[in-house]
Amino acid sequence: MESMSFNEGSLDHGLAIAVLAGVLILALTYGLRSVKHGKARYERVEKQGSSSLLSKGVMNMAYWGLEPLGNFCARWGVSPNLISYTSLIFGFLAGIALCFGHFGTAGSLGAVSSLLDSVDGMVARKLGVSSDAGEVLDASVDRYVEFFFVGGLVIYYREVLLLMLIALAALLACFMVSYSTAKAESLQVIPPRGNMRRTERAFYLTLGAVLAPISIRYLEGPLSVADGGSFNVGYPMVVSLVMVAILGNISALQRLIAIAKALRLREKKIG
Repeated sequence: MESMSFNEGSLDHGLAIAVLAGVLILALTYGLRSVKHGKARYERVEKQGSSSLLSKGVMNMAYWGLEPLGNFCARWGVSPNLISYTSLIFGFLAGIALCFGHFGTAGSLGAVSSLLDSVDGMVARKLGVSSDAGEVLDASVDRYVEFFFVGGLVIYYREVLLLMLIALAALLACFMVSYSTAKAESLQVIPPRGNMRRTERAFYLTLGAVLAPISIRYLEGPLSVADGGSFNVGYPMVVSLVMVAILGNISALQRLIAIAKALRLREKKIG
């Protein structure tokens, strides 16, 4: 495993800066809008709710920034399913980039994938074509995108056992939080909101990937591995994985316990 070349690192660094600049421009524009017209509020965000890791304000800002794209797609009749499949493609490419340690490239691709994941539902509601089949497709794409992203990191960190295990634990958390939520819905049980739901996982994993090239350029040195090679760790990416691994698995466990308690209580009432 070799560290990336200067040109590759420059591309990743440039893409990371571009993503951060885009977020800054959005924040400033939304701030001006809030001063003049008040904060935007969306029913979807209210329904989803906030957590200690991601506020409604941030989610409302993101939806506000995406609304012009959603309106454009709805006006031209772009299929929500096509948007979902496009999100899947960008998620797959992000995973490929992570296999080779191109964090900035992966972060920008992952950001596009996550944004499209929000736009597909927005367009479906605007066109009045929301359906259970669309929900299944959207949820399936989410699982595949998360697998590609974290799976790419598992491959990249394969020569450092601890880092690979952290990535695997994060992957487990991604699937267990989603599984526990789906199981609760199928059993008609309301689980605790908890942390590290899909939106939060996407936010922190993408943020870690975007910040990694900046850390690599200014704060880190290549890490030597057993075969005599070296590679760039990307510590912000590792921090994000640790957050998802710990908080996500705790959240999944809390949800499963809450579901079990609710089912036992229901059985006692029936009995």
